[in-house]
Amino acid sequence: MTAVSQPQTDLAEIQARVSGSSFYAAMLLMPKAERTAMFAIYGFCRLVDDIADDGTRSRPERAKALDRWRADIAALYAGEPAGQAAFLAAAVRDFKLREADFLAVIDGMGMDVSADIRAPDLETLDLYCERVASAVGRLSTRIFGMDDKPGFALARELGRALQLTNILRDLDEDAGIGRLYLPRELLAEAGIETNDPVAAIGDPRVDAACRRLAAQAQDRFAGAERVLRARPRGRLLAPRLMAAVYQTLLQDMLAEGWAPPRRRARIGKLRLLALVARCCVSG
Repeated sequence: MTAVSQPQTDLAEIQARVSGSSFYAAMLLMPKAERTAMFAIYGFCRLVDDIADDGTRSRPERAKALDRWRADIAALYAGEPAGQAAFLAAAVRDFKLREADFLAVIDGMGMDVSADIRAPDLETLDLYCERVASAVGRLSTRIFGMDDKPGFALARELGRALQLTNILRDLDEDAGIGRLYLPRELLAEAGIETNDPVAAIGDPRVDAACRRLAAQAQDRFAGAERVLRARPRGRLLAPRLMAAVYQTLLQDMLAEGWAPPRRRARIGKLRLLALVARCCVSG
């Protein structure tokens, strides 16, 4: 492969971007080594997500950019100069992160690059969630110090719960870039046959489809809670807080509904602090 000059990844910039995310508080609760590793994982996810969402480049250009990430990840695991993936080296070494999980995340972004996802079937949506969310969860649970069996079970359930909640939260933002992640089966049950993002989310019947998807997210949150309730080995405060924050967002959306016009659900600082305190007390 021809060598390609890549910009150096700025970890301070990554931390600044994390500070604007819903995961920041959870990361702050972690010991320094684990927190630094999580910043690196988050930075990787943001960088490849930026490629998927980059409307200034053609699909072939974005696909090539993801291929460069695959090559750099492969080089990292081969012990060779890793280019733009070099900042992941310490996290990979210290927490024995799996190459397959990084590649799964890139494959998930590739689904957004190959075509705008519009009303996928349930199976395709689940594959997307497995790649862009549960694979990230598997990387994270190793940093949390969990054994693989309970850790991967938590990643499967909580990853999907968080991603489905994100989908329900970002209907308007996703439609703005031509995407509609609501599954076609649930849209059809609600009487919506179009896969045009703006038309679908502008139909008041979208509320019924969203409530069905919210029920799936609640089932996944319940699955994650079963894993956590068994008190597996590891530092579990961060995943407990992530679950609490996103469950609160989902409850807010269920109370308000999804019929247009909508407001993007948010959690203010006081509510976030209350959730942090509750999670710290419950352990």
